[in-house]
Formats: sequence, structure tokens, C-alpha cells
Amino acid sequence: MQSINPQQNYDASRKAIGYVDRKDATQADYDRIGFMSGLEVHQQLATKEKLFCRCPAGIFQKPNEFDAELLRHMRPTLSEMGEYDGTALMEFKTRKNIIYRIANRTACTYEVDDTPPFPINPEALQYALEIALASKLKIVGEVHITRKQYLDGSIPTGFQRTAILGIDGEIQLRHKKVRLIQLSVEEDACREVSDIGHTRIYRTDRLGMPLIETVTYPDMINPNEVKEACDCIRFINRSTGRVRTGIGAGREDVNVSCTGGTRIEVKGVAHTKWIPEVTHVECFRQWALLAIREQLKSRIRKEDWKMSYVELDPKHTHFYFDPITDAIKRGEKVYAVNLPQFAGLLSHFTQPGHPFYCEFADRLKVIACLERPNMATSEDLEDVVSRSVFEKTAEQLNAGENDAQIIFWAPEADVKTALETIEERALMAFDGVPQETRKALPDGTTIFERVLPGADRMYPDTDSAPIPLSADYIDQLAQNIPDSVADRYAQLDQWQVPADCYNYIFTYNYFPFIKKIVEELDYCPKYIGTFFGQRLKHLHGQCGCIPFSAERLYDMFAFVKQQGLDKSIAPTLLKLMFEHPTATFEELLKLSGYEKKTKEEIVAAINAAGKDFKPRRKRTNEQDKRNSLLGSVRPLATGNVPFADLSHTI
Repeated sequence: MQSINPQQNYDASRKAIGYVDRKDATQADYDRIGFMSGLEVHQQLATKEKLFCRCPAGIFQKPNEFDAELLRHMRPTLSEMGEYDGTALMEFKTRKNIIYRIANRTACTYEVDDTPPFPINPEALQYALEIALASKLKIVGEVHITRKQYLDGSIPTGFQRTAILGIDGEIQLRHKKVRLIQLSVEEDACREVSDIGHTRIYRTDRLGMPLIETVTYPDMINPNEVKEACDCIRFINRSTGRVRTGIGAGREDVNVSCTGGTRIEVKGVAHTKWIPEVTHVECFRQWALLAIREQLKSRIRKEDWKMSYVELDPKHTHFYFDPITDAIKRGEKVYAVNLPQFAGLLSHFTQPGHPFYCEFADRLKVIACLERPNMATSEDLEDVVSRSVFEKTAEQLNAGENDAQIIFWAPEADVKTALETIEERALMAFDGVPQETRKALPDGTTIFERVLPGADRMYPDTDSAPIPLSADYIDQLAQNIPDSVADRYAQLDQWQVPADCYNYIFTYNYFPFIKKIVEELDYCPKYIGTFFGQRLKHLHGQCGCIPFSAERLYDMFAFVKQQGLDKSIAPTLLKLMFEHPTATFEELLKLSGYEKKTKEEIVAAINAAGKDFKPRRKRTNEQDKRNSLLGSVRPLATGNVPFADLSHTI
């Protein structure tokens, strides 16, 4: 058993693969490892009803609000080719109890496959087609509804009904185009409540809600491009006014690979701001796994590798790590596993803060249902099991000098699955990057979620007839398509609206309101764009929500124009609108303390203040005096005279 300093080994391996933090990474770094990424962007549609039944969409249960619970278990079946799907086998191993909490007001018998589907929601189909047209996709001539296998339990039927509506589109980024593979309309899945041990609980309120999925080609060659492409797709979706917004309404799956790696699907990227770090870390994780593969293959052939294990007697092994001692008290078993020729690999860097042994722990959590912490290794960065214990277990296992050990604890019923899981992941190390789906975490790292589903997971839905789409119907929908996001970017540039306003304006689809105010009320476009992108954004961030519709902002500027007020009153009225959302504009104007004054009266007030001016500091120059005098009459000038018109009067 080698004497390895795990932290030093972790740091050295991080340096050896050339890992750099994202803030320091250049395009040359991404070219070196062959960064490649594509997107699957999901967005709920703002329909009144679900996709294949008439239950209401957008009504959500409270955490403990349900009228019934339904229990199901995963049992894999052979395909027509006589094969099992890898995901189905993995889920079967977990022996999960899948529990659905159902509220009568948000679900019906369709969700549990006791009722055939209704015809597709025509409102959802219309909205999805409009977005497909806005994405410059080629619309299909006939909609064919298919079933896509969903084997994690998030859909009670085990499949999701989905239909491709458009193919071969593109989006325009600031400096390049990204190709779109397709856009589909499909059912949303359940919301997960918890996943602990052998029990996974879902709520069915979100189940069956219509959503679209936009899929890109892997055209992005750095993490910032991935985020930009995702933002562009989200902005296109929102520009139509046909989608839901808010927490959970939009979700992204990111596909990432490096040279020599494989496509890894990272799910659950809840915020686009996570995307750059997630894609950066995942690509380097694969690069690290390839380095581990080369080291391992230089030591031993896969065909000659064989894992061994032994059960440890707690009476003769002194553990001080609380999770182990607690497990022993519960009557669980403790096992030691020997991994030949893995010395120095378990503590090898894979992700920031995640050595290679985390890959084993993640799979033990998901497949064997052992809650973390669920294992210790002979190369832990933190000493949770003493080296003397590992030296003793190494002797029991007849371990060689270049071997590494894992100790895990589990209920007796889960020991076999745990041993199989450890052996399986160790053998995968010989091949490099295993095909899998991973879950994103806020810090940019990812954890194993499940085996990547097989390619043949879609088949026709025999309960749903094809839906022809006439050219006249598509032409009619095309009349309602908004300006492209690229054109809107160009318009904001032309108006000289600050670039830091763009993301907020597009996120909340305020461009049409800005354009309407500019064109119909004849306001300066730079001022209105900045007003939305900075002043409204600031108050929105402070209050957490906007208690009025964007149309009311148009009405506010119309009121200012009709009353002959100067636009300098607008920020004051906006703040009061947040505080008194139901008040009339006349009432808001009164609350603002506005008093009508002529320019001459304000200039007279400035002159009077100038005669009585007393500097607060000994060293006060003319500019300080000017600013002080202007500030003293600001309440009088607001709404009456632009401040710029007063500065030359002093």
C-alpha cells in the first residue's frame, strides 16, 4: 500500500491535465481539449389547459396538499429487438418506491394512463408553431405524436407524448449563427419532492403541462457561446408572449463533450447564469477521466483486472467516523473493496473539490440508494478513516503496492448492488468517459443522475392520429411573428441604449412596450430603453416583483405627455407605482409633491438661493456651488423643466 498524500496528488493531477479556472480560460484552452456543446431548451407554454387532457395548467400544489398517493415500481421489459434499455435496468436495480402525490384539482385519470389522451390542445399547438416560425424552422406538413420513454419515474406512464413541429432552423448570435435541429411540443413531467433512500416522491401538478423543447446542434465552442445561445432561444420564446416565466417554467439541458470524450447530458440547469461554469467544468471533467484512463491502461489490461472485497468485523476494526458508527448501530454491514492498480487515481482531480472517488460515491447514492456520506477511501482528502484501518484492511484483501481501497456501509439488502456498482464504475475507468446523464449544481459541478437512455426510445403513439397542417394555417400564424431578436438587438444599438440593459429588456419582453412608447408618444428611445433597463430593473430587484403590467408604464408616459409634464417626473411616479399599484396617476402625482412652476419661477428660486449660499466646506469651487444650487431646486424643477435647461442659468 503506497503512502500517498491525497491533497498533493489532487493538486498535481489538476495541474497535469492543464485545468484552468473559467475566469482565466481562453479560447486556446477550449480548443486544446476540444470543447463542444449543444442545448435542449425547455419552456412551458402559457395555455389554460394541459396538453392531452383538460385539467388546468399553471395551478400548483402546496408541499403537503394532495388527495391521494399512488405507488409504482420500475420493471424493465424486453424491446422488440430482445434488449433491455440501460436506464430501465439501472432504475430496476434501485428498487425504488415511486410515490405520486395527486391533487384532484390539478390531475385526472389520464395522468396515470387510465384514460386515453384527448386530442392535442389546439392552443398549445398554435403557440408552439408560432415559436417554431419565430425560430426560422421548417414546419412539418403533418404532426405525428410519438411516445418517448421516461424511465426515472417522473411520468407515471413511463413515457412522454411529444411531437416534432419544426426542423432545420437557426438563431443569430452576436458573432455567429447556431443551427437548430428541431422544436417539439411535449408534456412536462412531475415535480420531484424528495429522493431519499429507496423512496422517491413526486407531485403531479406540473405533469402534462405543455412545453416546447428547442434542440441545437453542438455548434458552441466555448462556455460563453452556450449561454448566449440559450439566452437567444429564451428571448425568442418570450418575444412571442406565448410562454410562462418564473421559477421552473424554463429549464435547460446542456450537452457537453471534449476530444476523445462522449456526449454528456447535464440536466437541471435551472439558471442560464450557471451554464458557463457547468459546461467549463464538465468538459475538463471528461478531460481528466481520459487522463485517468491512460494511467490505468498503462498499468494493467482491463481483461486482467479483478476486484476483491471482504466484510469487516466492527468488533475488530476501530471506526471513529460518525456515519460509520451510526450505520453499525443500525445493524448495517461494512465492506472493504480492493481496486487493483488504482493507487493515486482515487484522489485524481476531476472537478473542483471533487476527486475521482466522488464518481463512485455518486453512483452508490443513485443506484444502491446509499445516502452520502456512503464510503471512505484510502485516498480521501479529509481523514475520515485512519490510515491504520486501511493498512489492516489492505492486508485482509492481500492488496498490492499499487492498489487502492474503498470502505462502504449499507443495509444487507443493498450490499450486492453496492458491490456491483463499485465494480462497474471501476471498469468504466478503462474506457474513459461513461455515457450518462448528470445533474448540475449551483457551483458548476455535476453529479451522476442516471445512465444515458438508449437511442431508440421513441415510437409512434397509437392513441393519437396524425394532424395535417395546411399552408394557409401556417401562413396565418406567420402574420403574428414578432421581430427577430437579432433585429431587436440592432435596434437597441441604433437607439444607443446601454448594452447592460439588453438582458433585462429581453428577459421580460419589454422591447414591444419600449417601441410603442417611442413611436406613439414620441419619447427619446435611448431614454426609454435606459428607463426600463436600469430604473425599472433596480426597483424590480429591490421589490422582488412588479405589481402592475407593463402596459401601465405606457399609460404613465402617456399621462406625463398629456399633462405637459417634463419626463424628469417619471422616476418618481415609477417608484410610487410600486408603493401604490392601484392608485390613479392623478393620485400618484399628488403623492409626489409636484407643484407646477414656470422656468422663470425656478430660475428666480436659484438666484435667491445663490444670494444666501453658504459653502459647507472651506474649499468650494464654482462647480460645487452650481451643483448645490441645482440640487436645492430639484423638487421644484422635477416635472417642470429639464435639469439640463437650468445649468446655464447659474
